Amino acid sequence: MAIGIIHCGVCGFTINVEAMSDSSQLNSRRSKMIKLEITSDCPNYQKIAKELTEVDAYKEILNKLHTGKVYETFARYSPHPSCPGVSGILKTVEVAAGLALPQNASINVIK
Repeated sequence: MAIGIIHCGVCGFTINVEAMSDSSQLNSRRSKMIKLEITSDCPNYQKIAKELTEVDAYKEILNKLHTGKVYETFARYSPHPSCPGVSGILKTVEVAAGLALPQNASINVIK
């Protein structure tokens, strides 16, 4: 299991992601299903959470940018294209699938 906690910035919203790999699943190079539990105080991510309950990690991580279920769901419900939530969800999926090591990431904006 991997846990992602995404603090979105000036909006003050937080997105919590739990991503779980089915350990009984065969180690296939074609599919690695990850179950998602997303909670957030953001009304847009509450809608996203209802639809985004499971993804194929390989399709999400190894395909072209802005394709896949995570981006498609995000595009339907979020009016804010620079929200870091979508990349935080993908990073958490990547770690749960064993495609990346857990490491903090951040965006610091200075004016």
